[in-house]
Amino acid sequence: MLGKGEFGRIRDLLTPLSGKGAFDLKDDAGVISGIPGHEIVVTTDTIVAGVHFLGSESPEEIAAKLLRVNLSDLAAMGTKPICYTLNWSLPSSYGDEWVTSFCAGLKVQQEAFGIYLLGGDSTSTPGPACLTATLFGHVPRGQILRRVGTKLGETIFVSGTIGDGALGLLATKGMLTDLDEVLVQKLIGRYRIPEPRIRLGIALRGRASAVADISDGLLADIGHLAELKGLGAEVNMAEIPLSCEARNALAKNGELWQVIVGGGDDYELVFTGEQNLADLLLNVGVNITAIGKITAEPSVRLVGPDGNIMPVNKEGYCHS
Repeated sequence: MLGKGEFGRIRDLLTPLSGKGAFDLKDDAGVISGIPGHEIVVTTDTIVAGVHFLGSESPEEIAAKLLRVNLSDLAAMGTKPICYTLNWSLPSSYGDEWVTSFCAGLKVQQEAFGIYLLGGDSTSTPGPACLTATLFGHVPRGQILRRVGTKLGETIFVSGTIGDGALGLLATKGMLTDLDEVLVQKLIGRYRIPEPRIRLGIALRGRASAVADISDGLLADIGHLAELKGLGAEVNMAEIPLSCEARNALAKNGELWQVIVGGGDDYELVFTGEQNLADLLLNVGVNITAIGKITAEPSVRLVGPDGNIMPVNKEGYCHS
């Protein structure tokens, strides 16, 4: 490795990101101090060049996505984030300039979400860049949110707008050429830098019966919640909240609704609860929309504006 080398990067770029219990990254491990009456929650995600980022993203954007997809997992469990570890395997083409920009991006995200670096590992690779973040958070004992718990007849809610992430991926690949460039860039931004709903997740403690973040696709993630209890769901297409950008894309190509309900990468929260639950969530920084019901029939059905079941070609992303 040319330039700073592994230890120079740790000293100059990573140590300034470290916090309590990291010991300036000089020891073999870090320490997390637990809070009495709380549980520690752990999640991890890996992103790989050519799969999860396509090469046109800046190092700062890659850093943002790496941390934010993990933060979305913590949000889905009602968790307040604390810190993270970082593992990377980088090819020699990722020099000090790239790593410096990447670490600057990490700092921006740390400041935005109140987290710090606890430790990690760095290696070189002849293959594509591979980055893994493991995040830690805490939640009061007994208040963790889970996917299991939904009940027959409960209402299905989502946060924010749906489909922007999947449409943003298409835009990144140059597949929305008939859409205004300003709208294209907004969709790309949603794909590259998702918004983890930490505040909403915390507000859902003791209120939602089941929660997931929408990473695999709206219908797929609703299916995950329902299947755990042997139930199904009906989702009203007309009620799914769409951004201005998504509405414009649909106006250009009506078949894109398949992408919207099945494409994933939204990182909004989908959850179930009593019909009036949204009335209790007015100060969480994001709109909440009721889009359907949990049913006894064990499948997820998309109901069109005419009341008929709509055929769905794409049920969601599957990790192979």
